[in-house]
Order: sequence, then C-alpha cells, then structure tokens
Amino acid sequence: MWDFPLFPEQASSNAQKVDALMLFEVGILLFFTILICVLILVFSLRFRRGARVDRSHPPTHGKAMETVWIVVPLLLSIVMFVWATRLFYELYEAPPDAAEISVVGKQWMWYLQHPQGRAETNELHVPLGQAVKLNMTSQDVIHSFFIPAFRIKQDVLPGRYTSLWFRPTKVGVYDLFCAEYCGTNHSIMIGKVHVMEPADYEQWLAAKGVGPSQAEEGEQLFVQHHCAGCHRGSQTVSAPRLEGIYGKPVPIQKGKDVGFVTADDRYIRDSILMPKSEVVAGYEPLMPSYKDQISEPDLLKIIAYIKSIATRETSQ
Repeated sequence: MWDFPLFPEQASSNAQKVDALMLFEVGILLFFTILICVLILVFSLRFRRGARVDRSHPPTHGKAMETVWIVVPLLLSIVMFVWATRLFYELYEAPPDAAEISVVGKQWMWYLQHPQGRAETNELHVPLGQAVKLNMTSQDVIHSFFIPAFRIKQDVLPGRYTSLWFRPTKVGVYDLFCAEYCGTNHSIMIGKVHVMEPADYEQWLAAKGVGPSQAEEGEQLFVQHHCAGCHRGSQTVSAPRLEGIYGKPVPIQKGKDVGFVTADDRYIRDSILMPKSEVVAGYEPLMPSYKDQISEPDLLKIIAYIKSIATRETSQ
C-alpha cells in the first residue's frame, strides 16, 4: 500500500520543471497554512478565559507586521508569476527541429498521423530524445490531450488548431487521456504513448512498408478535390498560386483597404472551408466552400502538402 506514487513518473524534459513549480507552490501553501493554524492555536490557549496575561494595553495596529504581511506575499506571488510564465512559454514554444505529428480528436478516439504517412488510433509512437510537436484539432466537440507522465495538457478545439510539444526522456509506455468531458463515452477515450529507441522507432515506421507521406497524400487530395485546376500552372481561372506561400504574409482585401495575414495552418484551413472570409487582394471571391466535404484528417494532409511546397518559387 506504500507503493502508491504521489506524482506520475517523470518521462519528459519538462516534467521535472513542472513538478518543481508545483512543489514550490504547495510548499508556500503549507507554510502559511501551518503558520496561521499554529498562531491561532497559540493565541487561543494563551488568551483563553481565565488565563493570567496582561490585557490592559491591547495592540491596535503594528506597522512592521503589516509591512511584512504585505511585502512577503507580494514578493512570493511575483516569483511564482515569473516562474510560471517562463515555464508556460517553454511548454508552448516548440524547438525548430521538432518533428510534427497531426492529432484529431473525435468522439471517442484519438487519430494521429506521422509526417512519414503512418497513422494510428489511440496510440502514439515517438523516438526517445526527439522533440515532438503536436498540431491538434477536433472533429466534433472540445477534447483535451493529456499525458500525465509528460506533464502536458492542451485543449483540442473544433474549428481551430492548437499545439504543444514534448521531448521524451525515458523509454516506456505511458497513459494518454482526454481530460475534458466530451460526451457519454468520455471515459473510454484513452490511449498509450510508446517511447522507443530511435532505431526501433524507424523500424516501426517502416513495419507496414513504405507508403505515401502525409504531404503526398495531401497532394493527392489537392488534385482529387480539383484544387490543382485553379491553383497550379494550368489554372483555368485566376487564383493565387500556393508555392512558397506558407508562413508568408498574404494581402487580404478588406473593403477598400488591404491588410495582411500570415499564411499559417489556420489561414489555409479557413481558406478551404470559408473561402470568402479572407479574399486575397486582386482576386474575385469565386472559390466554393468545402465545408462538410473534407474531413479534419484530410485537411491536415492538404496543409502538410502546402507546407511541403513552401520553399518552391512561383513560376508564372
């Protein structure tokens, strides 16, 4: 009975940092709770009815005590705020070399796809020591992607993309949960994260044979849904070219004015599902909406394809 762990196993580079902040805050809480309780008990016993103590000149104020009571909690609060803010940015700013994996939450399962093309359900295989960035969205309701051993949790929302990252530090199998009540079978929306040695991970990726990558599947969908007819060299109507566009500013017509937005995952998704919401300056709003025609996993594949041509130059 004494083997019950107070905390889950630490299995990522950020886990120890999160636990250190948590223990510091719990320590502050316990210190002041015990201090106040002890003082209440001492004063209750010392000044109880019938006790022989001098009550002729009771204190009405104490500037020194008030100053300490204000300054010390303020300084501790600032320390916790700065510490937590710094950790927050570390948790949500992925390293440039992070491998990106797509995640779609749906009632009641997790769909994940690696850039090499291999997909899995309710399981995630990652290599030891490699930073991994998860690009996530929901197909229906709000979910929450939670791996206790990695100390990471992020809401997964319909209609938008969220992300988080981790760097696994221990080989093993770890629990994956949905931490947001998402419907009747919320309790069965669980999975496993497998941290593998890099060589074993490469073997796992190739276990089902070499297939199309996520970007290659996205190119197939790009052609299948007739996007190539307008957005490639043989375009039949005037439409923006997509080579080299990802991550760059795009001019958007806003009435008589022109503004700029970044061509990121959100912009590409909205341009597919709500093409008239942000029309590129100089073009007519002719593109039809693909809402309810392209699934969330397929949208991620198309985005992966557009990312893959980000370094290509547009040829006229």
